[in-house]
Amino acid sequence: MPRSPSELLGESGASSTSGGTASRGIGLDTPLRTLLGEREAALFTRAFGYRTVGDLLTHYPRRYAHRGELTALADLPTDEDVTIVAEVKHCSTRPMRQRHGTIVEAVISDGTGTLSLTFFNQKWRENELVPGRRGIFAGKVNRYKGTPQLTHPEYELFDADASDEDAESWQSRPIPIYPATSALASWKIAKTIREGILPRLGHVDDPVPDAIARERKLERFGKALRGIHTPADDADWRRARDTLRYQEAFVLQAALLQERERLRETAATARMPVADGYAARFEKALTFELTDDQRTVGDQIAHDLAQPVPMNRLVQGEVGSGKTVVALRAMLQVADNGGQSAFLAPTEVLASQHLRSIVAALGPDLSAELMPTLITGRLTAAERKKALLRAVSGQAQIVVGTHALLSENVSFFDLGLVVVDEQHRFGVEQRDVLRGKASTPPHQLVLTATPIPRTVAMTVFGDLDVSTIAQLPAGRQRIESFVVPLAEHPRWEQRIWERASEEIAAGHQVFVVCPAISAKETEDDELAEPSDTDADRAATPVASVEQTVAAIQANPLLAGVRIAALHGRMPADEKDSVMRSFAAGALDLIVATTVIEVGVDVPNASAMIVLDADRFGVSQLHQLRGRVGRGSVPGLCLFVTAAEAGTLARERVDAVAATLDGFALAEADLDLRREGDVLGSNQSGGRSSLRLLRVARDGSVIEKARADVSALLESDPKLSDHPALASAIADRLTERSRDFLARA
Repeated sequence: MPRSPSELLGESGASSTSGGTASRGIGLDTPLRTLLGEREAALFTRAFGYRTVGDLLTHYPRRYAHRGELTALADLPTDEDVTIVAEVKHCSTRPMRQRHGTIVEAVISDGTGTLSLTFFNQKWRENELVPGRRGIFAGKVNRYKGTPQLTHPEYELFDADASDEDAESWQSRPIPIYPATSALASWKIAKTIREGILPRLGHVDDPVPDAIARERKLERFGKALRGIHTPADDADWRRARDTLRYQEAFVLQAALLQERERLRETAATARMPVADGYAARFEKALTFELTDDQRTVGDQIAHDLAQPVPMNRLVQGEVGSGKTVVALRAMLQVADNGGQSAFLAPTEVLASQHLRSIVAALGPDLSAELMPTLITGRLTAAERKKALLRAVSGQAQIVVGTHALLSENVSFFDLGLVVVDEQHRFGVEQRDVLRGKASTPPHQLVLTATPIPRTVAMTVFGDLDVSTIAQLPAGRQRIESFVVPLAEHPRWEQRIWERASEEIAAGHQVFVVCPAISAKETEDDELAEPSDTDADRAATPVASVEQTVAAIQANPLLAGVRIAALHGRMPADEKDSVMRSFAAGALDLIVATTVIEVGVDVPNASAMIVLDADRFGVSQLHQLRGRVGRGSVPGLCLFVTAAEAGTLARERVDAVAATLDGFALAEADLDLRREGDVLGSNQSGGRSSLRLLRVARDGSVIEKARADVSALLESDPKLSDHPALASAIADRLTERSRDFLARA
């Protein structure tokens, strides 16, 4: 039944700025089942994973509606749950044709479009859904005879009989619209918070100290919670949102900076530079000049390794900027002190190539002394036994491998440095397993070819020291990038293969990259970056390795071309054989998945053709492009896409083609991607600890919070005088979100 304004507002509405009902004394850690009962609490647990009052109170409204507004109905998505504000236009009841019973049919409107509501055997609905009444309606949109409708929707009508004074207040009060499910409509969530939680909430400890809150003009925590859930006007929820957003940044930065200090408190073995050691011999034998950035970052790492505390440094650099050379220099400094280094790579193809590159860079003499060794899951029993013996005896001072390095039977004599390549492919638990193989905490060097915007670095890598290699080595060839827009120019597809034929005729080699292995199989084991393609395109076929190989073999333009496939489902020895053949020039063209995204180095490869380029993320496209132009000839990159101009998918491809600056692309990527792609629960593996903070938008908030936390930790590193902040770090940042904070 319709309820009065006071009922709709809840008693807490009149005291939204008060401290709550302290006598009841419930806190953020109070289980929902003790307040709501097992059945209702289970709804929130199943829908959102919430178990405590604190969990539910951080389920913030996604927007606010007003009782005078109407919601556009023309473009409601089919098969999706919606919450709308609309007006009843007419309502009628008729008997069912095939069986006993009645159907109530109502039509609601936003003034331009209409939507039907259908109820079976609920004749009393006609008494509520009176023409002219407005309310909130929620349900899943379906279509009946081409007309959009909601079947048995939930709804709550606005009261039309309030007194003038109450009605004016009620009319201006914002309606919180929450992320909802079919089992939990938005106003059910609102009612639970408004009537079941807030009136009984006692004092809430604020993780932001009073002095900082005053300086930043923030509300106190309890007031902000009431303001965001039961605002009297728009100014209320805006003030509350600003406070809670800052608080999220503050708690996050405190957790990151505390973690960094915790790591620095542990003891590590200092690995001092040796004047005539391996590192010095290596540098003297280099046939090229290091860039200024390589030297600067190399000096930072050398200084870190010489300290008696563990290095924990991230090196970010453009594709081809020379991060591996810097990492090898660090491994040699460790070897100069009798220590070993473990180099963890995400794929077997990349691990094998890293080993070959290291051996080639060291030369025969240093290689014989240091004995670089490969450990992967595809070694034969004899090869594995030999590699394990080299590692445990200390013979192999550089060990390169994949996840196989994490196996229990892999041991080291003196593990001094862990190097993680493309670290976003590994979770913190995996890196901890590798670090645990050292007798004392080893130094850690993390490499990424994905340039990171400053706000992301502060938010995701706040516990790491970050170094940047922006310069490219002298002699790197320019890469020309072009979008091939098949939506506008379908005939251009022929020109793609003409260009491939021309490159091969000139004595060069070509990469062709597809988003799938076959029509039914994707490259999920390569952990490809998800792309937010449009829903209608998600169901369309994508280019696959198998189909593309067959098409190229049948194409007369490429008759006689030596071609092979490469993807993550192939046996390791077969993948390695293909890459060796391609690198040696025995193959002209390979059709691959993103298995070649990172680190693959074939100087004679001049062209990169990416099919269905809109299916990849910005960083993936940039890294794929970096596979060409590494030799003496310029590179060519063709991004082939059927995405329509103006779509987000197309914008992403256009952005990559427009610039070679990876750092500019990182900022563009941050603007294009939803914040959930950067910091969402789909990456953390669990519920994200961030609710309102948006990295693309809130850089200044993050910087202010970090500065405030830094000053606070200087005077109180253990947070002894700030128990509320210590508690917030422990309670609100779960172990799984801590795992997430250590990876991108």
